[in-house]
Amino acid sequence: MKHRILVIVSLVMATIYANAQTNENIFSMNLGTGKVFLLSEGQRKGSTEILIGAKPEIIAKYAPDKSFPMAANVFLWQINGKNILFDTGYGKALLDNLQSLQIKPENIDAIFITHMHGDHIGGLLRNDQAVFPKAALYVSQAEYDYWTNDETMKQSPENYREGFLFAKKVISAYKDRLHLFEPNAINSPYFKELYSGVKAIAAYGHTPGHTVYLIGFGNNQMLIWGDLTHAMAVQMPHPEIAVTYDTNPEKAAQSRSLIIQTVTKYAIPVAGMHIAYPGMGTIEKSDPGYRFIPAK
Repeated sequence: MKHRILVIVSLVMATIYANAQTNENIFSMNLGTGKVFLLSEGQRKGSTEILIGAKPEIIAKYAPDKSFPMAANVFLWQINGKNILFDTGYGKALLDNLQSLQIKPENIDAIFITHMHGDHIGGLLRNDQAVFPKAALYVSQAEYDYWTNDETMKQSPENYREGFLFAKKVISAYKDRLHLFEPNAINSPYFKELYSGVKAIAAYGHTPGHTVYLIGFGNNQMLIWGDLTHAMAVQMPHPEIAVTYDTNPEKAAQSRSLIIQTVTKYAIPVAGMHIAYPGMGTIEKSDPGYRFIPAK
């Protein structure tokens, strides 16, 4: 079923209520008749050394100790009896977090991958075997093409090649349940659903196939934006600043600016894999740039 993007985003003036967290790694928010859970693998500090284009005066203002809050997050959406994961983190705490919600690996119905860096797909395998025996795995075609390209792997720095090999192991383990797709463009006149309540949007730059996901129905929707940002304290006021992890820093900055403009304009709440606890919130226009307001 196709939906006009303007209808989608104009209805996303959602009223979302936060619930008490289950433990220090979990935070939940109602989204319509469903619920979105932050499943955190921990909070940490990021170094301003990874920033590209951050002038000394910007660092002095927004990260005076040369660090910023950061996290490694996974998100779970429970809706209509389904358990849907968005990324799987390193896999260090994922199963424990799921167990605390009384969810077993075989209870996961679908997994949507924003991109195939190790801190997003690490939880898919254990001893090279699929952790989630029944889950369908969704990966964008561009992301799949990049990580399965032997020539690209050979041309990459040696310390990056392990990431390519691990991505191939994931693809092999889930090959019978693997779904490749072309995400919608953020400025497309229509958005096509990839899965019930899930629409994929291209946000290329961090990796060649980096994808974000608009989830929900009607006037209750949220954007799960993967690695659109790493340093919220700096990249909210200055979205033009990239990080060394970006495959194409310029394109990553373009995707970030366009998507932030859209979610701000239409009051779409967001969730990010590197946003510090609670990992979800809303964005407002500020001077300069934008301001992130964490969920409570």
